[in-house]
Amino acid sequence: MEKNDYKILIVDDEEDLCEILQFNLDGEGFGTEVAHSAEEALTKDLRSFDLILLDVMMGEMSGFKLAKKLRTEQALTIPIIFITAKTAEDDLLTGFNLGGDDYITKPFSVKEVIVRVRAVLKRVHGKESRSKAPILVDDLKLSFKKRKLYIGKQEVELTKKEFEILALLLRNEGVIFSREEILRRIWDDRTIVSDRTTDVHITRLRKKLGPYGKYLRTKPGYGYAFEKPAK
Repeated sequence: MEKNDYKILIVDDEEDLCEILQFNLDGEGFGTEVAHSAEEALTKDLRSFDLILLDVMMGEMSGFKLAKKLRTEQALTIPIIFITAKTAEDDLLTGFNLGGDDYITKPFSVKEVIVRVRAVLKRVHGKESRSKAPILVDDLKLSFKKRKLYIGKQEVELTKKEFEILALLLRNEGVIFSREEILRRIWDDRTIVSDRTTDVHITRLRKKLGPYGKYLRTKPGYGYAFEKPAK
């Protein structure tokens, strides 16, 4: 595998798991280092890393405490993906409110970790610029220059969040986004909102899209996607 420029720090007190993750990430071309505790991680030059894979349940200092220290005391913006066996909603919210970029629950597949690592790195470090050209779907037009939606010749008024959600789905036509992913991409990390917030905005968007509301599809158990009906 061709070497890339991304360097990842794996922080977990399970040595076998660290070894597996390091072996597979190295095989994908990433540069990796391992720390078996939060305390050990703090001895490293953390600014040299592009992403941290951080276990939540560790020794004296948990992954949450380390993340809080990095975000508040050291003001580091390095992307963090939490790894944990904890799946309660409160734990997920804690992770995201501390500035986490993603959350992987144990047990997991190595392939899932690699996909999520690539997705976060692309989102945070990606160099590609978003085109300002309007998106056209039949008579629907989303203008980024004017930040307006048009259906035919009629202008449809959208709130800022509605516009951003619709832009996300239109730019990635056919791609399913979970409620959590939409929240992470559209809302500020410091803003506490529930999954229901996404549902409310989607419902409003469907009404405003009129005949195109049926293109805004719900994928039960997964999330939402903008997808034209099959002919």
